[in-house]
Amino acid sequence: VQLQASGGGLVQAGGSLRLSCAASAGISSFNVMGWYRQAPGKQRELVALITSSSSTDYADSVKGRFTISRDNAKNTVYLEMNSLRPDDTAVYYCKAVKTGRVYWGQGTLVTVSS
Repeated sequence: VQLQASGGGLVQAGGSLRLSCAASAGISSFNVMGWYRQAPGKQRELVALITSSSSTDYADSVKGRFTISRDNAKNTVYLEMNSLRPDDTAVYYCKAVKTGRVYWGQGTLVTVSS
C-alpha cells in the first residue's frame, strides 16, 4: 500500500488548507486512517484519525478547527484545516493501519505565517 499526501503549503494565520491522502489500495478495508504531524524539534503527534466505520478522534489542539473525512470511492482521506495558527506549522503525514500493518505517506509541509 502506498499513501500519497498532498495539499500542504504556506498560509497566513486564520487561513485554511485541505490535505489529501490518496491510497493505492481500497481504503474501505483499512481499519484506521489518520493524520500526524511533526514540527521542527518535536516528536510526531496524532492530529486526527478516522476508522472504517467513520468514527473520528482529534487532538485537543485541533478540535473545532480540523475535520477528517474519507471518500472510499476515491480511496482518499482528507484533513480540512481551518483557523490555522503558527503552531500548526509542521510536516503532516498520513497513516493507515490494515490488518495490523502500518503504512505511512511521505509527508506534506504546512507553514502558517503570523
